[in-house]
Amino acid sequence: MIDSPHSWPHWPEDVPTLAPWSAIRTSWDAHVDALWAQAVDGRAPVLSARFHRSLIDVNRARDDIDPTMLDAPWPSPLAPSDKSERGFGLIRRLALPGVPMYNHALPVGEVERRLAAYYDPYHTALTTLIESTHGRFGHCLHLDCHSMKSVGNAMNLDVGRPRPDVVVSDLYGQTAAPEVTQAVAQLLRDQGLSVSINDPYEGAELIRRHGQPMDHRHSLQIELNRALYMDETLCTLTPGHGLLVQALRCMLDGLSAELGHLLQPQIKPSTDTWETT
Repeated sequence: MIDSPHSWPHWPEDVPTLAPWSAIRTSWDAHVDALWAQAVDGRAPVLSARFHRSLIDVNRARDDIDPTMLDAPWPSPLAPSDKSERGFGLIRRLALPGVPMYNHALPVGEVERRLAAYYDPYHTALTTLIESTHGRFGHCLHLDCHSMKSVGNAMNLDVGRPRPDVVVSDLYGQTAAPEVTQAVAQLLRDQGLSVSINDPYEGAELIRRHGQPMDHRHSLQIELNRALYMDETLCTLTPGHGLLVQALRCMLDGLSAELGHLLQPQIKPSTDTWETT
């Protein structure tokens, strides 16, 4: 099953922000849900968010909050990560380097409202789909799908470095079996795409929370280079869009053929010894 948590383009009109739309939309995974829906073509469920990731990011831990953004102490312990320090934790502080989202502290109640209205329901829906798939087949492969700028900016660890066509991430082997990660990467390479694993993205909360390879629940984060399929400034599709959909469809065709072998729980022969008379 597939999820696309950052594909919703609209910022809510009732939430004031300092950032211009031109800056906010740089964090939008433009067209990613549509790309994968076309590639899947009804063969698997595609879960897509209907809230902007800068409002609240479901690919962050629930406690990954920068306390300096709040107007009062948070009611429970917080664990801000390096992403919060760089301005894009659970609640985004910066739209772009030097471009703040807000000119005021956010009420604690507003952040709690976003968690209840958006964050928790999204994770519940994703859990339900994964559990349903696992219950039906005994295994599940979850692809958490995103897009990335063709070159890292100052908010990224790879600032100024050109990126590959695709990054496949499994938190360094924690969220998927190595053979699953390698198979997905190789099937993408077979389509002529350059692929790296866990560089510059190692994966985040969605695969960390839902990937349990020992229980035959495998989760991979997949980042697509935006230059493959759209104008990065205008966010409009280019002719590369059709080629990328075809490449993803071929990858999924190959993956479908291999899923049973890769994911099916293996029954090991018993080591017990029996005596017969």
